[in-house]
Amino acid sequence: MSQVLLIEPDKPLAKTYQAALRKAGHKVKLASTSQGAINKADAQTPEVIVLELQLVGHSGIEFLYEFRSYPEWQDVPVLIHTGVPYIELKDSWDLLSDHLGVSDYTYKPDTSLDKLINSVRQLTRSK
Repeated sequence: MSQVLLIEPDKPLAKTYQAALRKAGHKVKLASTSQGAINKADAQTPEVIVLELQLVGHSGIEFLYEFRSYPEWQDVPVLIHTGVPYIELKDSWDLLSDHLGVSDYTYKPDTSLDKLINSVRQLTRSK
């Protein structure tokens, strides 16, 4: 059973994702803000992070900069699961994947719960 940190500001979506990931056998901690996510990760290092980029206050990218500044969190796989279309991230994908360690991307409108679960499963296997 892997420890997943789910960073999602939309409460109904967060609960839906949490329930699906738990049903698939993962332990899931929820955070709705970047600071909340840092606090949760500090309490227990996650094995995988599922991250919405559109957060209140600090963006998901700002979260990644802070998260990756800690040596103990350098190798935690990150799945961006967002409503931001890839075309808007295309120019910054090298930064996201190479510098900030993003492992995978899923676009919410095109991603079923099964696909989300499979993406998380793949990241826990690749560790």
